[in-house]
Amino acid sequence: MAHLLRAADRPVTKSRTIRFEGDAYGTGISFFSVDNDPGQGPVLHTHPYPETWIVKSGRALFVAGDEQFEAGANDIAVVPAGVPHKFTNIGDGRLELVCIHAAGTMEQTNLE
Repeated sequence: MAHLLRAADRPVTKSRTIRFEGDAYGTGISFFSVDNDPGQGPVLHTHPYPETWIVKSGRALFVAGDEQFEAGANDIAVVPAGVPHKFTNIGDGRLELVCIHAAGTMEQTNLE
C-alpha cells in the first residue's frame, strides 16, 4: 500500500521542521526536514544507528566526535552510529537540510 502524507494534513507546529518516522508507513527510514534560522540547531546527541544529512540550502557547522566541518548546498555528511554530533546554522539566512535516520523509529540521547 502506498502512502501520501499531504502537508495540509500534518498538524501545525511552531517549527518549520518536519518530522517523519517510517515504521508507521512500513519503511525502516525516518527523517527530519529541517528549516532553521541563523544560530539554530540541535544539541549534541547520539543515535544507535547512522545518520546522513543532505544540505539543501544555507551553511551548517557540523560537530561529529572530534571533528568539525562546514557544509553547504548539496553537500552530504554521514556520521556512524554512536558518534556524538550536532549542527548549527552558521549562515545569514535559513538552513534547509534533510537528516536521514537509518531506523523506522528515531532514538536520540541528548548529551547537552
